[in-house]
Amino acid sequence: MQKTVAIGSLTLKNRVFLAPMAGITNLPMRIIARDGGASLTFTEMVSVNGLTREGRKSFDLLKTTPEDRPIGMQLFGDEPEMLAEAARLVEGYGELIDINMGCPVKKVVGTGAGSALMKEPAKVARIIRCVRKATALPFTVKIRTGWVCGDDTFLEVGRIAQEEGCDAITLHPRSRAQMFEGKANWSKLAELKSALKIPVIGSGDLFTADDVVRMFRETGCDAVMVARGAMGNPWLFREALALMAGEVPAAPTVAERLAVARRHFELFSEFEGGRVALMEMRKHLAWYSKGLPGAAQFRAAVNRIEHAAELVGAMEEFFNG
Repeated sequence: MQKTVAIGSLTLKNRVFLAPMAGITNLPMRIIARDGGASLTFTEMVSVNGLTREGRKSFDLLKTTPEDRPIGMQLFGDEPEMLAEAARLVEGYGELIDINMGCPVKKVVGTGAGSALMKEPAKVARIIRCVRKATALPFTVKIRTGWVCGDDTFLEVGRIAQEEGCDAITLHPRSRAQMFEGKANWSKLAELKSALKIPVIGSGDLFTADDVVRMFRETGCDAVMVARGAMGNPWLFREALALMAGEVPAAPTVAERLAVARRHFELFSEFEGGRVALMEMRKHLAWYSKGLPGAAQFRAAVNRIEHAAELVGAMEEFFNG
């Protein structure tokens, strides 16, 4: 099985990426995914309105470290010129620019951005043309199949992306109307791969190493982007890479689960400060503990904890059983 993939001038060491997720793929989460084996990670969605109006919070979403490179910067907006200006502003912050044309949430599509763009292929063409002129960085777009089930504008948008200079395209094969319900239709990925020459990155319903290998086999896609499956499970990356190499994946030990959860908390504390670290780690511990005995009681206890030392003690008690 092919080991590397090139997106424009950027060659990645493997073909398994961490997807951008709002409120989740901050710097600590990305470093944990890198430790697990992800070759490319993405920032959370960054608003072009925030960037172009010098919003410090928007630029804070781009902060990174040498161990978190190469990094893709995901922008969202619906005005071609503003997206182009934002691309120019972020050029020095990372190695790749991605435009979000797939987010289904109301507050994003209500502005005409995210998957609302799947209704307007002509606007998509203008956006890609403007951004391509604005930056020499590798440039990708992330899309869904369409606005509602059956409209399937993804092939048209895919051809536009290729013609206007995108270096790769990511497809989450659900419509906007599906949100995250039902099942991702991987056959749409195979259709898009057959129609295009640029790399196609697959996303949707990747929760195990077997899922990753099966997506490659069934769709012929060039890389995969793991989203919800990586939450509390950064070992998915190494397990998938092992399986792709014909090896038997090593499941995480209890000691490793604890060590990684502690490192995640330490990274939050280092980059975000103690209070934010405590609040953020609560949701991540819900994912780290999923499926383990006593997880519900552990989550309930963690949500009442107000001090770092107490949280570490609770983690050690839970994972050491």
